[in-house]
Amino acid sequence: YKLAWKGGWLVPVPPRNTSRTCPCCGHVSKDNRQTQARFECVECGFEENADVVGAINVLRAGHARFACEVSGAVMPPAAGTRRSYSGAARCCP
Repeated sequence: YKLAWKGGWLVPVPPRNTSRTCPCCGHVSKDNRQTQARFECVECGFEENADVVGAINVLRAGHARFACEVSGAVMPPAAGTRRSYSGAARCCP
């Protein structure tokens, strides 16, 4: 109700792999989460609190879905394209 009251958008994001994906290099692995609280990428070594990593990935997925929306129809990414993580803060040691 607060969203309708204050205004804004609710962008549904599929939760799959949001807590297993490295926001730095994009590597997806269950081994990136050895504990519930800590994320450490086995590919590039990026380390962060697991909740922060999940929030970053959900935010990016929401932005991607919102950016691809055309006239109310969600368009999938073009074939052969991939995510760019160039704007990630504190990325890759």
